[in-house]
Amino acid sequence: MMVALYFGSFNPMHTGHMQICRYLSEMSEIGQVRLVVSPQNPLKGDSRYKSVSGRIKEVKKAAKKMGEKVAVSGIEYTLKRPLYTINTIREIKKREPENSFILVIGADNLSIIEKWHQWEELLKELPVWVYPRKGFDGENLCIKYGTRFLDAPMIDISSTEIREGEALGSDMSRFKV
Repeated sequence: MMVALYFGSFNPMHTGHMQICRYLSEMSEIGQVRLVVSPQNPLKGDSRYKSVSGRIKEVKKAAKKMGEKVAVSGIEYTLKRPLYTINTIREIKKREPENSFILVIGADNLSIIEKWHQWEELLKELPVWVYPRKGFDGENLCIKYGTRFLDAPMIDISSTEIREGEALGSDMSRFKV
């Protein structure tokens, strides 16, 4: 089975995440979209994260709304730190040799891929599919790094923007799931 691995802190899970999951789950070559909930992004260093159980529960609730093709993994909560995407993917591949995997990231992440741990090996080890993000030239980044640009909906909100808006007293509920 072809599994699309979609990593994120999902703090909070929002409408943009849902759009990408729906888009991917409608692709015939994808057997499963797996949301890999990360305890913390090593490049962001943000300590304002909901509890482990709270985030996993929230993401599982949202995944249920998207159908049987969308699953949730908390594997990174069981792995040795520091957490790096390549190490998590290698562990998943070791546990599931019968499956094939694709890494799904936003153009914002592809723009900083060279900061990722063993980024060159990561790009060699599995296909990387990239969805558009406001303010990033995803198509040209994909050409540069040899990845696949998805004609997916533009994600115009981030979890960081939601948290910052809430901290300022703004009603961000329209973006949350």
